[in-house]
Amino acid sequence: MPTLRQLFLANNAQTTNFPLLLEFERAEGIYIYDASGKAYTDLISGIGVSSLGHGNPKVTQAIKEQVDKYMHLMVYGEYVQTPQVRFAEKLVSVLPANLQSVYFTNSGAEAVEGALKLAKRFTGRQQVIACHHSYHGSTHGALSVMGNEEFKQAYRPLLPGVNFIRFNDMADLHLITGDTACVIIETVQGEAGIHVPDAAYLQALRKRCDEMGSLLILDEIQAAFGRTGKLFAFEHFDIVPDILLLAKALGGGMPIGAFIASNAIMGALKENPILGHITTFGGHPVCCAAGLAALEVLLDENLVSGVAEKEALFRKLLVHPSIKAVRGKGLMLAVELDSFDLNKKIIDRCIEHGIITDWFLHCSNSMRIAPPLIIKPHEIEHACAVIIEAVTYYTS
Repeated sequence: MPTLRQLFLANNAQTTNFPLLLEFERAEGIYIYDASGKAYTDLISGIGVSSLGHGNPKVTQAIKEQVDKYMHLMVYGEYVQTPQVRFAEKLVSVLPANLQSVYFTNSGAEAVEGALKLAKRFTGRQQVIACHHSYHGSTHGALSVMGNEEFKQAYRPLLPGVNFIRFNDMADLHLITGDTACVIIETVQGEAGIHVPDAAYLQALRKRCDEMGSLLILDEIQAAFGRTGKLFAFEHFDIVPDILLLAKALGGGMPIGAFIASNAIMGALKENPILGHITTFGGHPVCCAAGLAALEVLLDENLVSGVAEKEALFRKLLVHPSIKAVRGKGLMLAVELDSFDLNKKIIDRCIEHGIITDWFLHCSNSMRIAPPLIIKPHEIEHACAVIIEAVTYYTS
C-alpha cells in the first residue's frame, strides 16, 4: 500500500522538484498539526489567507449552514443569491463611496484578469503599466504584468502593450500618458520582499492617473483585511483606487477573489459585448458565506487594532547581527538575510522546530513573516526565539 507521500508525488502535479512534503491532519488557531500531534506555528497564514487563524468557529458554522441550503446554482451574475448579495453589501459598507460594485471571482489572479479587461474596455485604451518586481498571479494576463522576467520568459508571447515603471520612483510617473488604460500596482509590494511606498509617491501616482484619464488599480490581494494595520492598505496613504483587487483573506480560508469599482466603470462589462466577463464558480455561495462571516469576525472583534503593537514586538525581537533589515507594515514583514542559501537553511531549521515560514518569489534572501492576526504576544516571542536560534546556529 503506497503512503500518502508516495501518492502525492505520483499523482499530484508538482510545482518544484523540492516540495516541503509536510503532512498535516488538522489545524486550529495559529497551529497546524501533523499525524503525531506535533504543532507547527503557521507564521505565514498559508501565504496571507488564514488571517483569522484556522478553523474559526463562526466561519465554519457559516459554511455548514450554507451547504445545507444550496451550493452552486448558476454562473455568476444571473441569480439573486443571498450569500453573494450580503457579502457584497458588507464589503461596500466598509469601502469608499466610489467602490460600490463587487465582481466576485475564484481567485486573486482571476480578479487581476477581470480588472485588466475592465480598464481596457472602460477607457478604450490598450496600454497597461505595471511595476518592476511586482506579482499579480500566474495566469497569462496576470503573468504579463509581473515584474520579473525570470518567471515570464518561458511563457512568451504574453499580453502586448504592457510597460513597466519603478515602484516608489517619482521619476517614472511621466510614462503614464493619454494612451494608458490603467496602472496596476500593489499598495504594498509583496513578493518583492515587502516594500512600503511613500505616501507622497502614491498620491502623485493617483494625481497622474487622474490627469491622464487612466484608471488606478490597487492590488491588495495580500495587503487587505488588517494585514498592514488598517482594514485596507490604501487607508495609510490617503488615496482611493478606481479598481480594488481582493482575494486571499477575503474568503476566511475559502477560495474567492474580487475586483471592485464604481457602478459606472463596472457597467462597461454589460454591453458591446454583453457578458463581457464570465465566471462559472465566482462568488460561490459557500465561499461568500465564509467571507461574510470572516469579515464580521474581523470587525466585531476589532482584530485590526492590535496589529501595530504586534508588529512592534516582532521588530523588537528580530534583532541579530546577521539580520540586515526588517521591512514592512503591520503583520506583513520581511526579514532580510545575506543570501537565499542562508535564508533557506534558517527556514528549514525553523520548520524542524515547529515554526513555518517561507521566502519571497522575487526576494529569495528574505524571510516572510505574516502570521494570523490572532497571534498572541507569547506566541510571537516563541516564534522569534526559534528564528533567532536558527540564525545564530548558521552564522555563529
